[in-house]
Amino acid sequence: MNTMLKKSMRIAALLAVTFSTSHVLAADKIIKIDGSSTVYPITEAMAEEFQKAQKVKVTVGESGTGGGFKKFCRGETDISDASRPITQKEMDMCKEAGIQYIELPIAYDALTVVVNSKNDWVKSLSVEELNMIWKPGSSVKNWKQVNAAYPDKAMGLYGPGTASGTFDYFTEAVNGKSKSSRTDYTPSEDDNVLVQGVSGNVGGMAYFGYAYYEENKDKLRAIPISAKSGAPAIMPSPEAVKDGTYQPLSRPLFIYVNATAAAFKPEVKAFVNFYLENAPKLVAEVKYVPLPSTDYAAVKEHFKALKPGTGFGGKNEVGIKIKDLISRIK
Repeated sequence: MNTMLKKSMRIAALLAVTFSTSHVLAADKIIKIDGSSTVYPITEAMAEEFQKAQKVKVTVGESGTGGGFKKFCRGETDISDASRPITQKEMDMCKEAGIQYIELPIAYDALTVVVNSKNDWVKSLSVEELNMIWKPGSSVKNWKQVNAAYPDKAMGLYGPGTASGTFDYFTEAVNGKSKSSRTDYTPSEDDNVLVQGVSGNVGGMAYFGYAYYEENKDKLRAIPISAKSGAPAIMPSPEAVKDGTYQPLSRPLFIYVNATAAAFKPEVKAFVNFYLENAPKLVAEVKYVPLPSTDYAAVKEHFKALKPGTGFGGKNEVGIKIKDLISRIK
């Protein structure tokens, strides 16, 4: 065999190995996501659509906003779903681990208070009444304690666990302080468990994201909420979120992207761009509320700049506008 032929065969073999290896690497690329059970339906829908066109595996967990941030700040995930802003404690965890993040609002949610479908006595609830029920040390265990006109019916309370961003946001909006809540209720990070609890208890009450109510409204009844006694009670709905009347339980939802992954992992950058481009359609499909088109444009520009940080400074804030939030990130 002559030298030229041997050389050609070696080059062909090397090219074959290189092609095989690059093909395996492409197929083995994984984007790891975890966090909020509220945001989970949006991100799961995005992952399903993205994987149809890309040879990238996207794993989506739902260990709660707090649980997701713990993994994210240990560098175990590329993206963290969150139903409330990152806290100061989580910011410190990420900083200690050298993790920078890009904060991206992706939708609005109407945090929804629900009762059993057979509950025909509660027509609406005020924030003051919710506070009376859910505040730390509350002794309310019967519906008659809320209103003398209500029946003498035991109240069964169900709600998110303490790692949930929904828990943090609700307690901030209703009780005035994040994580400030009575503890004698049935908690779960799985919203489906809360649905089952209320649907099986005539005196039951729970709160969770609007999408889970929409999926189960044949079993549950949503309660109109008034911001204060005497104010109009507003039903949760996409329209009430958009026009700003459903207060104080309207909230933004987020994804937090590892800044290093966004800059150096093309598949992560491609997925986030896909997410933001398809958010208006897929957010609505899973029964959440898309941001206005001008806000999505601002979020896209913010991601394009790969600017790390948060606009909240470690604290939650009720009623903030998306453009104002982004402008705070220095």
